[in-house]
Amino acid sequence: MRKRLGVALFSFVNLERNSPVPLFQQLDAQIRQAILSGRLPSGLRLPSSRALATELGVSRTSVVTAFERLIAEGFLEGRVGAGTFVGANLTEQIMAPPPLPDRFEARRAKPAITLSRRGTLVAKSRSNNPPQLPTAFVPNQPAYDQFPFGVWARLTARRCRRPGVEMLNYGSPVGYRPLRRAIAAYLRDARGIKCDEGQVIVVAGAQMAVTLTAWLLLDPGDAVLMEDPCFMTMRDMLIGLGARIVNVPVDNNGMKVSTGIARMPNARLALVAPSLQYPLGVTLSLPRRLELLAWATSNKSWIVEDDYDSEFRFSGAPLAPLQTIDRNGRVIYVGTFSKVLFPSLRIGYLVVPPELVDSYSGAVHLLARGVPTLSQAVLADFIDDGYFSIHVRRMRLIYAERQEALVDAIRSELDGLLYVTPAQAGMNVIGWLPSGSDDTAARRRVAELGVSSFPISFYFNEQRPRPGLFLGFCCSPVEKIRPAVQKIARALSG
Repeated sequence: MRKRLGVALFSFVNLERNSPVPLFQQLDAQIRQAILSGRLPSGLRLPSSRALATELGVSRTSVVTAFERLIAEGFLEGRVGAGTFVGANLTEQIMAPPPLPDRFEARRAKPAITLSRRGTLVAKSRSNNPPQLPTAFVPNQPAYDQFPFGVWARLTARRCRRPGVEMLNYGSPVGYRPLRRAIAAYLRDARGIKCDEGQVIVVAGAQMAVTLTAWLLLDPGDAVLMEDPCFMTMRDMLIGLGARIVNVPVDNNGMKVSTGIARMPNARLALVAPSLQYPLGVTLSLPRRLELLAWATSNKSWIVEDDYDSEFRFSGAPLAPLQTIDRNGRVIYVGTFSKVLFPSLRIGYLVVPPELVDSYSGAVHLLARGVPTLSQAVLADFIDDGYFSIHVRRMRLIYAERQEALVDAIRSELDGLLYVTPAQAGMNVIGWLPSGSDDTAARRRVAELGVSSFPISFYFNEQRPRPGLFLGFCCSPVEKIRPAVQKIARALSG
């Protein structure tokens, strides 16, 4: 016969009468913990609810409610005419340690994790780096200290004062219409792109834009022409979706289009950054643009134009996008506000041929349900009220000043150690190391002194590049640039 547990043995229960947590929840939690710890063993009969209530000085309702919750979760069992018991074999199952392999098997044991082929490729991605805080010279980081947060806060507060159902419900998969209208107007005025709001798809950044495009237009095994060097995250994402990457070398005139076509004439898609190649900063020449468009038209292929930070051009007007000379609807234009404003905004956009709008809308609905409407509304106000164009013009001047300070500091502090040419556009420069240097080791030495960079070799796949360090100049105030360059000098000369 099983031994009955007396109410006196519930001395472990300690109920706090003044706690905001109801007594039945406290009792539930403490009995549960006693079972998990083995203090109340499996099969043990508990006192009646009336007796336990009297012993603890609480209402019987509190005890009954706690028992009912524990019975519903399997910690206790209620048996008609017999009483309430701790679940049979429960603590043995919980407390029993897993069998240990022998010492030789233990050495060879591996976690029982099975990824899909896609998951395995993604897990091995070279671009799986944690985000870097904006220390000196982190690439692609805007000037956080110069963003008009006061304006942004006022616009946000105005939208939150009376948000309405439209702001709180799921929005349109293709984006908040006033924002799409504002983006279309901006692109027409600033970039010369001929589009209407119906062709604009708002997404969570440029990576989502390319992911959606690959999801819609590529089958596993389809070939993609891609610049070498390139933005590795995009490359790894496409590989994860089953694309076959065809590396196409880049020279001073941009992607060598004829080389790419010769290597894979029937490629399904080409991903290029014609206005500002990443990371080399060169532009795609007009003859090569025309060659690429002719290939896409004759082959019924697609071109994804990544125009990630062309707003920041320091000499002359921004170059016209490839999309503006496309006469056959083969170019899908991708832009983002992450670089122009701030990365956590996570708003980008596509301009797609009209016949693809419905397909993109369905894809966004299935994969992401769109971008939060409130953020889109605030951004639309920021653009419509003129703050965006003011911010871009102001940042262009500030970034030009910061780049000049960086180039001057490198030339005076790093003569013979690092060679740099000013960038005509963008947010980064390349500091070239002497031939034969190890840029990965150089990056590591520089990082030890608290200065950020990326080795240029990281972005290459087939070609063997000249060693160099990729340096962002936008997030560093002018007065902090020379001291940071002096740290680079100590790292490289040591």
